[in-house]
Amino acid sequence: MNNIKHTLKRPRLLVLGCGDVGMRLLPLLRHRFRIVAVTSSPERCAELRAAGAIPILADLDRPATLKRLAGLAHHVVHLAPPQSEGVRDQRTRNLCAILPEGARMVYVSTTGVYGDCGGALIDETRPVAPRNARAMRRVDAEQVLRKWARASGARLAILRVPGIYARDRLPLRRLQQGTPALLAQEDVFTNHIHADDLARIVVQALFKGRPGRVYHAVDDTQMKMADYFDAVADAFGMARPPRVAREQLVLQVSPMLLSFMSESRRMRNARIKRELGVRLRHPDVCTSLTAMALVE
Repeated sequence: MNNIKHTLKRPRLLVLGCGDVGMRLLPLLRHRFRIVAVTSSPERCAELRAAGAIPILADLDRPATLKRLAGLAHHVVHLAPPQSEGVRDQRTRNLCAILPEGARMVYVSTTGVYGDCGGALIDETRPVAPRNARAMRRVDAEQVLRKWARASGARLAILRVPGIYARDRLPLRRLQQGTPALLAQEDVFTNHIHADDLARIVVQALFKGRPGRVYHAVDDTQMKMADYFDAVADAFGMARPPRVAREQLVLQVSPMLLSFMSESRRMRNARIKRELGVRLRHPDVCTSLTAMALVE
């Protein structure tokens, strides 16, 4: 009986975009919340239920399906990406239309909103300067959510996230295919966060995030992109990728991959440690890669 009473007293948490990071998030929060996970795929319901969530079928692209979510939870984790076209995030607009007043939300955005910073070391006060439609949609989502938070008295924390890695999220196929990387003198700084650390940062932001605050959800590593590929190759006994000049790279990689290889920035993460009390379990990419390879 006590367990039943405890379950009934738990507040609800709404999770949108419950993919890899969302699934890592569920075990960290299911003892504190009754978690409602939104999915547009009926085949995922059993998986979500087994992970301790209550699955609800809804689609951020179809506003009529979101009505059942209205007022359902006052804690929200928004992990869903924007749609793949345009410069506005219509999905986030559709979501804001059904969110309750006074809610508490964590929105997972991207460090791509800063565009190319020429390798500069930046903190959260850096103005956004998106260079492609993908990043523009993220900036739009942030702005829409800020406006919603101000109007509804909600508490919003925005996490700007770089490349997410884990054992099953490594560029092994790219290495197998021999996709080239840039010459050292033309290479860009890239940033990383382990998927498990990101899930924990989301938890900390949900409880400790300041209203309207932006946080860099990044680790301590400062590494150029080709060096990262080399580190993965070395850890798993694979050939390092060939290095080529940018003018050659343009002819060999997709436009999307090229866009990632055209923006250079280093991210400060002092704010997540100081304000959220984050203790990274994977602060250094190279150390984590070595550990992953040892458990093969």
